[in-house]
Amino acid sequence: MGEAAKTVIFEIERRNSTDENSYWEKFELPYRANMNVISALMEIRRNPVNTEGKKTTPVTWDMNCLEEVCGACSMVINGKARQSCTALVDQLEQPIRLQPMKTFPVVRDLIVDRSRMFDSLKKVKAWVPIDGTHDLGEGPRMPERKRQWAYELSKCMTCGVCLEACPNVNDKSDFIGAAPLSQVRLMNAHPTGSMTRDERLNAIMGEGGLASCGNSQNCVESCPKGIPLTTSIAALNRETTVQMFRNFFGSDHAVG
Repeated sequence: MGEAAKTVIFEIERRNSTDENSYWEKFELPYRANMNVISALMEIRRNPVNTEGKKTTPVTWDMNCLEEVCGACSMVINGKARQSCTALVDQLEQPIRLQPMKTFPVVRDLIVDRSRMFDSLKKVKAWVPIDGTHDLGEGPRMPERKRQWAYELSKCMTCGVCLEACPNVNDKSDFIGAAPLSQVRLMNAHPTGSMTRDERLNAIMGEGGLASCGNSQNCVESCPKGIPLTTSIAALNRETTVQMFRNFFGSDHAVG
């Protein structure tokens, strides 16, 4: 869309609460150069008048950093789940259709409750435990090559886009999704985190874990940070196979 366009049309799927039915509302805004979806929503919030000229309630959505780091502003834009802060109006087809992600319960309008992701991170213990809060000094160092790929995994912002894109994550499945699985690989790669790797691997070997992945690879295609999610899943498949034998034979040593 060029600068010759005078206005931008937004069609927004709205809902007043979790239990109510959704409805669509259309808004028309003056076009500005370098406009993104967030700035458009801010304009609608400032003057919530739809295309019928009726005053309506301001559209609600979630946001924080506006730099594609926090993951809060995820929504479905023209049928694709993505971050709205980096969705430039110039690069979108009109009318621009905004919807909440369907994988998560809708709180209101474009805001969803991503608690299931955080619950999954708790389930797989996606953190590095330390003993107490006192100064433990320098931790063990990671080889540079390992640190580089671990850093790529650490870019996950729990935005939920990979879960929205995954056909195996739905209301009939308890699959935790690619993001928590990738965090298991990240924490197990840490020199301190690796001491509790067995707990994490056993967690993803149970219900809703690794076996529920259908390998559709939608997650890696949709991830806004380009995290190699399917590579993590493939690595975890091998690690859980080894863990299964360790559990069966009761060995304290990894199988080669």
